[in-house]
Amino acid sequence: MSLDLEGDDLNKFILVGDRVLIKPKNPPKQTKSGLYLPPGVEVNEKIHSGYVVKVGPGYPIPNMMEVDEPWMKKAEQLKFIPLQPEEGDLAVYLQKSGYEIQYNDEKYIIIPHSAILMVIRDEELFD
Repeated sequence: MSLDLEGDDLNKFILVGDRVLIKPKNPPKQTKSGLYLPPGVEVNEKIHSGYVVKVGPGYPIPNMMEVDEPWMKKAEQLKFIPLQPEEGDLAVYLQKSGYEIQYNDEKYIIIPHSAILMVIRDEELFD
């Protein structure tokens, strides 16, 4: 599935739950055997890598109130278990679990947290 979006600010995107927005690395221009691929054709690999652009809030935790009295104010404070990847990390993920979107002529993938196999974090890049 592919979705074309237009706009001017990627910061307006809000990811829901355990979703992660990834900008894929440039796909290889040739196969392992040395054949050059024409534009629009990609190597059919199951595992891809890309940079984490945005991360959702995480897995929601249900509100466990011990006493549920009608006169008590109900606190609607949502709590989440945070996700492991952070913005700027290099993520290795399963391609089949993702949804492709086009935004300002750039390709992005929205994947669930469970599709991420590994995260590579280089702390020196942020110093």
